[in-house]
Amino acid sequence: MSTPADRWIDAWFRAWTEHDPEALAPVYAAGPVQRSEPFRERQEPQLYAAWAFSDETGAEVWFRSPGAEGGDSAACEWWAISRDGAGEAVTLAGVSLLRFDAAGRVVDQRDYWSQHAGARQPPEDWLPAAKHGSTR
Repeated sequence: MSTPADRWIDAWFRAWTEHDPEALAPVYAAGPVQRSEPFRERQEPQLYAAWAFSDETGAEVWFRSPGAEGGDSAACEWWAISRDGAGEAVTLAGVSLLRFDAAGRVVDQRDYWSQHAGARQPPEDWLPAAKHGSTR
């Protein structure tokens, strides 16, 4: 049986690899519940994803199995190599802290991440990934 965190990973994996922000709708409560970095305002996840994917021409993404998973919360690590329209790569590595309602939808998401110019694979001790794939 999948957990709310597993469903969140599946939704983000599909959204990112297919550049389909609407894939996120089933796993979130309505409203601006995501803070995509500490100094940004909360935003609706689908709007954030549409913005984030808008200048990305390709991405390779990894998600680890949920960590620190509790009854109504989880921490989920992710890694991505993103390419823009000019073919430049940037590596993103982060963690999303999630809180769920009784129906298993995300009601609070706080993302903490870092980026590095160029393409870097996850380190060996970060693997194996629960999900790994690229945009189609």
